[in-house]
Amino acid sequence: MDESLQLATFAGGCFWCMEAPFEKKQGIQAVISGYIGGHANDATYEKVSSGTTTHLEAIQIHFDPSQISYDTILTLFWQQIDPTDAGGSFADRGTQYRSAIFFHNEEQQQLAQKSKETLNQSGRFAKEIVTEIHPATAFYPAEAYHQDYHQKNPLRYGYYRSGSGRDQFLQEIWQKKHIHPDYRKAKDSELKKTLTKQQYDVTQKEGTEPPFKNPYWDHKKKGIYVDIVSGEPLFSSEDKFDSGTGWPSFSRPIQAGMMTQHEDRSLFSTRTEIRSKYANSHLGHIFNDGPQPTGLRYCVNSASLRFIAYEDLSNQGYAAYLKLFK
Repeated sequence: MDESLQLATFAGGCFWCMEAPFEKKQGIQAVISGYIGGHANDATYEKVSSGTTTHLEAIQIHFDPSQISYDTILTLFWQQIDPTDAGGSFADRGTQYRSAIFFHNEEQQQLAQKSKETLNQSGRFAKEIVTEIHPATAFYPAEAYHQDYHQKNPLRYGYYRSGSGRDQFLQEIWQKKHIHPDYRKAKDSELKKTLTKQQYDVTQKEGTEPPFKNPYWDHKKKGIYVDIVSGEPLFSSEDKFDSGTGWPSFSRPIQAGMMTQHEDRSLFSTRTEIRSKYANSHLGHIFNDGPQPTGLRYCVNSASLRFIAYEDLSNQGYAAYLKLFK
């Protein structure tokens, strides 16, 4: 590990779901899925999942403290878990899935304890915070197929997150009651004033714009596409491709977990609808006929998007996404 980097280690249930939210944060150089906290001298997925070892599924974060603080990382950690569940995490039951913070020095220990106390007193959760705080022990990286699972299997990952109940719980605790400060959705009356009729119909009424007659279907500039309603980042031009359909098409989202998936039985067929995570805007649908390496096509309405050019990312508050472009 680069000597300028520090470690942060967390357990929060399924490491597939814990890995993705941290990876796009500026200052975080790597996020590794693995096992920690057990008494045996090694750990594998088979041993941990069967309960033959006392290790927990966890992630280990390599971060640059000059770019992102441990306190900031702690805050993001709390926003990924149910810290009141001592018996597992969401659909994953068992002690190997419980939540814990593993500190690497005294400062991390103090910050973790203070953060836990503050959250406990905040009233955000009806139950007491039971997340454990322990000194870090040997960390064993998980098998290769577990690393970056959200990138290798994005469709299955999306279904798993939703099916486990994690997304619904986090939405209730952190998004509906306490909306993300950067991605607020205006009242409906205000949206009708700020959006065009087509933008409103598409994002709020699940409409569909005409193919080949929309701003971004053949748009080729470098930058990112954000939700027209809330500004939450959705897609990068690096993942945009010409699908021949007449709608903007992308092979993957800009960041795992930034949109939700829903079964759509309209038009006499079953499709997978995609919506933005915070504003709940209708974006489009996802199909299994895209290019490799994902094999997916995110077919999106231009009316749901706002484009931010590469050269404007910093002055519009999206500097963290500059590293997507080489």
